[in-house]
Amino acid sequence: MDGLRLNIPPARANGNLPKRAEPYARLAVIGMGSWGTALATVAATAGCDTRLWGRREALADAIRTAGENVDHLPGIKLPATLKATSDLSEALDGAEAVLLVTPSHTLRDVARAMRPWLPEGIPIALCCKGIERGTGYLLSHVVEEELPGHPVGAISGPTFAHETALGHPTAATVAFNFRHHDRIAPERAPAARLALTMQTQAFRPYVSDDLVGVEVGGAVKNVIAIACGMMTGAGFAENTRAALITRGMDEMKVLAEALGGKRETVTGLSGAGDLTLTCSSSTSRNMSLGTQLGKGIPRAECFGGKATVVEGEVNAVSVVDLARRVGVEMPICEAVHAILYESAPLSETFQALWSRPIEGEPRALDITLHPHEGDPA
Repeated sequence: MDGLRLNIPPARANGNLPKRAEPYARLAVIGMGSWGTALATVAATAGCDTRLWGRREALADAIRTAGENVDHLPGIKLPATLKATSDLSEALDGAEAVLLVTPSHTLRDVARAMRPWLPEGIPIALCCKGIERGTGYLLSHVVEEELPGHPVGAISGPTFAHETALGHPTAATVAFNFRHHDRIAPERAPAARLALTMQTQAFRPYVSDDLVGVEVGGAVKNVIAIACGMMTGAGFAENTRAALITRGMDEMKVLAEALGGKRETVTGLSGAGDLTLTCSSSTSRNMSLGTQLGKGIPRAECFGGKATVVEGEVNAVSVVDLARRVGVEMPICEAVHAILYESAPLSETFQALWSRPIEGEPRALDITLHPHEGDPA
């Protein structure tokens, strides 16, 4: 990203010269869902001593005995070296870094539960996406409150768990804020070390120092995906989805910049990449929910009536609340929020979105054109 220049030289015989960045030897992955299991698979494949934690002992036992996560990634054989446990102290014992892969609404409780078992200074990477409802906090702020004294970052990008676990070529961003000593000795920075820990022949990490931009992209893209699904379900096609993706990316940029992030981060893997993937496949629960709602299926009957957590549905509240607090306009997210929580009719809400005053697309072009009196809206 702009402003981040890392030059990590290879190991040399002279011990006074900079050393090669060292991967972490032991990793704890907290969260035994599909994405947590996929990331644990990547780390174990990379040769890292990896422990995967989940609340349910029955599922941990099934992974140990059957070698697969039958609930979340059925049919995919997991590395024999991967250790599954429902004991949080066992998962964190000796861990040099932690991946937190729990749903955003349970993150605070899980982070608090980790506190007695986690030595100070161990880096924590968030692998869930969202903004905390009520506080408006980015998830990194939530973890910093519950686990002070730890570097906090994120792993984000266009990554479906099933494909990642199967070893399909996948790229993601590893983001941590870079402190002064991280720039002087980048080979010791958590982002660099974690990227090396996760690198395999199929999983390619990139390093970023813009944690805010990466987090905003991950939270907003889920809401935009619901919008794309709604319009797809209502019978619209490629033009509409392309417009929503592009203007949704602009909403990401505006919010990221307002919170201190970089607009250009949103054009990377954690922004444009993740947004494009999530808005283009029914594999995404966010896209799927929107599609069902767009077809007129009541929310209670979506997913066959099965209770299904959809992060964008939760994020629609927190993203819009935060945007209003910091004074930025996010009309697509506002439209999704109105349909989900204010009983706004889908067709009329999107028609109003398309009928807003004409604006200049470059930010430098400050122009607003209102329809003439009597013109059709």
